Amino acid sequence: MIDKDVHSHHISQQFNAELDTIKTHMLEMGGLVERQVRDAIAALIEGDSESAETVKVNDAKINSMELSIDKECTNILARRQPAASDLRLIIAISKAVIDLERIGDEAGKIATQAIQLSESGESPRGYKEIRHIGNHVGFMVRDALDAFARFDVDMALAVAKEDKLVDEEYGTAVRSIITFMMEDPRSISQMINVIWALRSLERIGDHARNIAEHVIYLVKGRDVRHFGIKEMTAEVQDK
Repeated sequence: MIDKDVHSHHISQQFNAELDTIKTHMLEMGGLVERQVRDAIAALIEGDSESAETVKVNDAKINSMELSIDKECTNILARRQPAASDLRLIIAISKAVIDLERIGDEAGKIATQAIQLSESGESPRGYKEIRHIGNHVGFMVRDALDAFARFDVDMALAVAKEDKLVDEEYGTAVRSIITFMMEDPRSISQMINVIWALRSLERIGDHARNIAEHVIYLVKGRDVRHFGIKEMTAEVQDK
């Protein structure tokens, strides 16, 4: 198990600086991704196609950040040949940036749905569900990044537990929308856009859970990606 200060005890201060830099870059990428999700949801609910276009444009910056951080991780692996917790930190960062890039992709998909719905000129049913689930997964992304910044496995576990609730909320929302479409077939086109947006939000929750699992791997040294919540809880609580 590691604590938040474990990466500051190398003889080489340059190595310390390199580890701090890639972690900082990953968290900066996370901040941009978090904002992308928030902006995409707002663009959809407010029918703001201009903001939605900005979200889509910013996705290229997220892709560039992923490539840059991946290169930094590869360079450290090649030059420093890290072991133990240092190696786990680099692996966890390299995996987390993949999930962050995919969250960015999902935000871009929501922005696409926002543009299409804006062009229809109406506010369809389902925005309440989008706002609710959007807020939920937004908090998950934020907390997953905070957990990574602090090496906080308890917060990471809490994020993982929230994913099941998001899945349940998503299922309930989709069933409600399908019922509405059956009652009013004229709404089908718009409601399909809403369902796709909800699907993207559900996937963002999955990726937030993945980041939380990377934190547990980093701190505890165990890969918990295929653990159930009960097994994951036991791993986190095992001192």
